[in-house]
Amino acid sequence: MTQSTPLTLFVISDSVGQTALQLAQAALAQYPDLKPDIVRFPFIHTADKLTDVLSKAVPTETIVVHTLATKELADIAETYCQTNQIASFDMMSPVTKLITAKTELQPSGEAGALHHLNDRYFDRISAMEFAVMYDDGKDPKGFLEADIVLLGVSRTSKTPLSLFLANRNLKVANLPIVPQAHIPDEIWHVDPKKVIGLMNSPEVLNNIRRERMIAYGLNPDTTYSDMDEIKAELAFAQDLYDKIGCQVINVANRSIEETATIILEQMGLDFADSTVDHVN
Repeated sequence: MTQSTPLTLFVISDSVGQTALQLAQAALAQYPDLKPDIVRFPFIHTADKLTDVLSKAVPTETIVVHTLATKELADIAETYCQTNQIASFDMMSPVTKLITAKTELQPSGEAGALHHLNDRYFDRISAMEFAVMYDDGKDPKGFLEADIVLLGVSRTSKTPLSLFLANRNLKVANLPIVPQAHIPDEIWHVDPKKVIGLMNSPEVLNNIRRERMIAYGLNPDTTYSDMDEIKAELAFAQDLYDKIGCQVINVANRSIEETATIILEQMGLDFADSTVDHVN
């Protein structure tokens, strides 16, 4: 079944608009045959600018989703869409109304309150710099300073996981596991509760590594992608994890987000970055 009617999503925000975009994308993922146009309008701070954006919407084709924290702008958007028969969804007001009903507190109506340049913001930047500095075992001393240490053979998502967790204010260092390579002494001085061993299935690794070689224009059938070599690497890694006594996660067919959630749950941390502090 294919898409027959054009569909455009206007994602409008008085801040970055990432929340509205992610929710819209999550909903659209339920419709794999749908190929809509997503048009993003961040930092809409005035009524004139908002009205100008809404005037571009085509009633028969457009859905407007918005996270306008300012009540005046949210009301303008809803009134305009109702008057002009444009489908719309206010992602912010229903939640703030529920919170107000429960707490009797009023929302500040401040645009971009989630993205203040506060201490937590700068901690996040610092964590991301840490992840880059101590990626791929560049400096073993990073293992002793990290909140989380990721170990894994090649192509087990160590680097993207490090950066994803850094965006949750966690300092992450990672080390590639190669049977012939020396394991830094610092690893043995890290609390095993902070160490996560990443595994993958031989079949998935074989496919990923072959595709990687092809992408580089190289022969895909090398020692790097040889099934026996991969199995030997994984066996070496598992033996190391057993000696360390760390948690082990198989990342085969798991998204970065899913693996990160498992890591945070195993460490007793909340996925929401607003509640994650450095591990003591």
